[in-house]
Amino acid sequence: MAGAGGGSGAESATGFAILTVCTGNICRSPVAEHHLRAQLAAVPGVSVSSAGTMAVEGDDMTPQARQLAEGNGVPPGTHAARYLREAYLRESNLVLALSREHRREIVSLLPRASRYTFTLREFARLARDITDSDLSEIARLPADDAAGRLAAAVALVASRRGSVEAPQQATDDDVIDPYRRDDATYSLSGSQLFPASEIVAGLLTRAVSIRPADTTTGTERRAERSPS
Repeated sequence: MAGAGGGSGAESATGFAILTVCTGNICRSPVAEHHLRAQLAAVPGVSVSSAGTMAVEGDDMTPQARQLAEGNGVPPGTHAARYLREAYLRESNLVLALSREHRREIVSLLPRASRYTFTLREFARLARDITDSDLSEIARLPADDAAGRLAAAVALVASRRGSVEAPQQATDDDVIDPYRRDDATYSLSGSQLFPASEIVAGLLTRAVSIRPADTTTGTERRAERSPS
């Protein structure tokens, strides 16, 4: 099991940086960024940012993306698009691409980022059935080492590649791009993005809070989304 910083690009073990990536950094990735930040607000040392593989520096989110975020209880505030740079990948502990194409571009830019880069929906698919027992090694890490526990959780999810059933269609690991499309497409994009983001945040939150006794109680929590 990886310890602090294990399998990540960031060289500092004092925090844990998440980067979300799409194309223009004006629709999917900023919505994911703000949603994850809100979900992980209580987890110490976590920072969340976003960038785009073809972003125009300084562009704002589209009005529809803002409405999508606000409609799901996540006011996005000020946003300025950032063009994806290798330095951002090196500074990150977890990179969440919004499509498989984005993941390919990320790994092309920094090959070693493959160890901690997933599509958002891929990470959720791999993490969905992780139980408290699966987190037993993480539970034994120091309780005050949030960065180490989070890095270990990312390594655990990466280790499940090849053992967890693949999606029925490869596109099931993508979040559809709603840019310049109708409101229905934005709604579909959100229906794919938000549940996956909740699973990601749920697993990371559990990784920080779990204790050894939690893994032996016989009550198996999973990272799946709670019924609303």
